[in-house]
Amino acid sequence: MRLQPVEPTRLYRQIADQIRKLIAKGELAPGDRLPAERDLARRLGVSRPSLREAVIALEVQGLLEVRVGSGIYVARRDARDRGVEIAGASGPFEVIRARWLIEGECAALAARHATPAHLRALRKAHAELRVQSRRHYNPLAADRAFHMRIAEATGNSALELVVQTLWDQRVGPLYRALETKLEYPAMAGETLREHGALLHAILARDPRAARAAMRRHMTLTRRRYSKDWREAVR
Repeated sequence: MRLQPVEPTRLYRQIADQIRKLIAKGELAPGDRLPAERDLARRLGVSRPSLREAVIALEVQGLLEVRVGSGIYVARRDARDRGVEIAGASGPFEVIRARWLIEGECAALAARHATPAHLRALRKAHAELRVQSRRHYNPLAADRAFHMRIAEATGNSALELVVQTLWDQRVGPLYRALETKLEYPAMAGETLREHGALLHAILARDPRAARAAMRRHMTLTRRRYSKDWREAVR
């Protein structure tokens, strides 16, 4: 199996294209197991998160199958008919990196500029998130609402639109495919504590602490996803 190194600046789509071509040429046949993630990333010359995004994309398209605790396999040909088109979708780890940067600044701005009405809305959203976290380990709607209240508290409608766009990617097919394997009940408690620290910093009108709390939340989110992915394909 011949693989060409991918330039580090390229996105996961270029990695996926190489694997897709190998499948199309028959160098990877249905049922074949791909090399271990670490080895495959090394041979491609890319980071492991970028490789994960490519594998997730190919799984959504029906070309690969990630078997928990076993590895990554070329899917049967009939699985391709059930694949989902993902043109234009951002990779999950790309989204997390963007959120680290943009939502970190939104949190700082919210700490500076939130009105009393914004703060009431933020408290209400966090209370609802806490309620939903007891019912579902992935309370996505309540999570989104909390982050959108922070964006609204910046007083900048353009930033609201950017955060909304990031969350549209957050619920896209690539993210959903990742979460079916990687989310676990303990995540709800961890993220709720992180949201609580974020709320506290904004209510305290501390921009630096708010920025740090959001960035820590995004960093830990990426770490959780990376950890569980390793366990899924080990």
